[in-house]
Amino acid sequence: MDKFRIGFYYKEPREVVILMDTTYFGRGFGVMLFRDAYRGENLLKYFVKYETNALYKQGINTLQERGFIIRAIVCDGRRGLFNLFENIPIQMCQFHQVAITQRYITKNPRIPASIEFKGVMHLLARTDKESFIGALDLWFDKWEPFLNERTKNPLTGKTHYTHKRLRSAYKSVKRNLPWLFVWYDHIELNIPNTTNAIDGHFADLKNKLRNHNGLSIDRKKKFIDGFLKA
Repeated sequence: MDKFRIGFYYKEPREVVILMDTTYFGRGFGVMLFRDAYRGENLLKYFVKYETNALYKQGINTLQERGFIIRAIVCDGRRGLFNLFENIPIQMCQFHQVAITQRYITKNPRIPASIEFKGVMHLLARTDKESFIGALDLWFDKWEPFLNERTKNPLTGKTHYTHKRLRSAYKSVKRNLPWLFVWYDHIELNIPNTTNAIDGHFADLKNKLRNHNGLSIDRKKKFIDGFLKA
């Protein structure tokens, strides 16, 4: 395997919607991938130690320099990433948004407000923009007094929001709302609403690589190269 060399194939410049994400194969060893959502073809990848917005910007710039016309981007919504591409529509992966809220309220919330909020989030990837925003606003109107409840610390006398994690979950959705339905606002571009295609690709890669435990980093890179270019 040490003598195996991966060929570099010409990628035809064209109009594309880019799926981009990073996955890790251990501490400090990851792959950042840029994939054509229309053709399901991998266009560019970096081996990375850390996932950074600067590298995502570099990748998009590189593809544009190679002649690709990027009609839209789908990504997981890293903080600060949306502001790097002012002239390109960016869709935040809706499943990533659901996962963010679950980290705040858990997958099995107990209090009624959180249970209903989970139900609203269940609609995100299953309905249109107006319906989701309507459901979210109705939920907020009902539970706003509950969200504003405060608890007093008997030692310091200071108060804090009683249901801070639920408030954070709701604020996360409100903050990211401008990017959650870009696919709907630009329906003519056929933008995926999630990064599922690239996440599934990563999962398949990891399953195959798991059959070759014990490979050195250099050999893993060759294996990954071959898989991503296949």
